[in-house]
Amino acid sequence: MVPDEVSSVGIPAGNGWFETTHWSVVASARDPDSPQARAALEQLCRTYWYPLYMFVRRQGRGVADAEDLVQGFFAKLIEKNYLAGIDREKGRFRSFLLLAFNRYAANEWDRDRREKRGGGRELVSLDEQDTEGRFSHEPADEMSPERAYDRRWALTLLEQVLNRLEAEFDQSGRQKLFSELKAFLTGEKGASYAAVGVKLGMSEGAVKVAVHRLRQRYRELLRLEVANTVNDTDDIEDEIRHLLSVLG
Repeated sequence: MVPDEVSSVGIPAGNGWFETTHWSVVASARDPDSPQARAALEQLCRTYWYPLYMFVRRQGRGVADAEDLVQGFFAKLIEKNYLAGIDREKGRFRSFLLLAFNRYAANEWDRDRREKRGGGRELVSLDEQDTEGRFSHEPADEMSPERAYDRRWALTLLEQVLNRLEAEFDQSGRQKLFSELKAFLTGEKGASYAAVGVKLGMSEGAVKVAVHRLRQRYRELLRLEVANTVNDTDDIEDEIRHLLSVLG
């Protein structure tokens, strides 16, 4: 669930969003002598593995083909700087990555599949990801592969936001508070201010204030996460609207 009025909170001053964008990760990874940049790019691949897997499976390809395609694409992205010659499409990393993947699937997969998956390197543990297990639980609908990709991208982004928020609470020693309050973010049925107040030893009013602050921080982190996927701050609002629309 996404809290209401997502776009109403501005990006905090001095957050340095441009220096940590997905674009800059790709650009810095072109330096073969930078292990930190390479590690950042590999983490980016792990994060967005499943949206591409969803796209391929929705195209009607089988499990083995989908695994080989996505693994091969990410291996080539990291090993061969595969994104270097592709123009940015509308400044959105989401569109950019899908464009690059489609080019790879159309032009290079036949050659690459003759080699061991991923050029001999498995970038993402398929067992750990349980990709096909996750796919089997996706809703049965007539959604196009492109829209399914966008929807899964949006859900992946929201998962990243929730993980970042949880990490902030953990770092400040407030794990129990987050554990009880996150139900108000995820839309869990039966969440009650009064009941949570009893568990935490807080008044109902104090819980409401804490939930308000939690939602506000969630919106801030969401905007920061989206900012990492666009080329210009002017695109943030449009990208948020698009992602919310594909979530229905």
